[in-house]
Amino acid sequence: QVQLVESGGGLVQAGGSLRLSCVASGRTLSRYRMGWFRQAPGKEREFVARINWSDGVTDYADSVKGRFTISRDNAKNTVFLQMNSLKPEDTAVYYCAARILSMSKYDYWGQGTQVTVSS
Repeated sequence: QVQLVESGGGLVQAGGSLRLSCVASGRTLSRYRMGWFRQAPGKEREFVARINWSDGVTDYADSVKGRFTISRDNAKNTVFLQMNSLKPEDTAVYYCAARILSMSKYDYWGQGTQVTVSS
């Protein structure tokens, strides 16, 4: 089992920044891929960014490229999502997730943290 706890959400004006954190525990994470997803009211959950714990390779949704940065701190078992130039359409509940690299779906999810961007 992997436990994930997110923090860092809040209310920010358009153009502002927030940094989300996700602390992972319970397993050695070197075989895992960590992802950030978000779900806005009335919409399906969507992929935002991901990082491989072992080699740090990242990928982003087109909607956040150039504005969001995913990173990890191995010593603290923490994954971050730095969000800059926030837009009202970034408003959503953001979830941290984890999956073994060889698997096709994310098995472990955090409880989510609310991000609200005002115009």
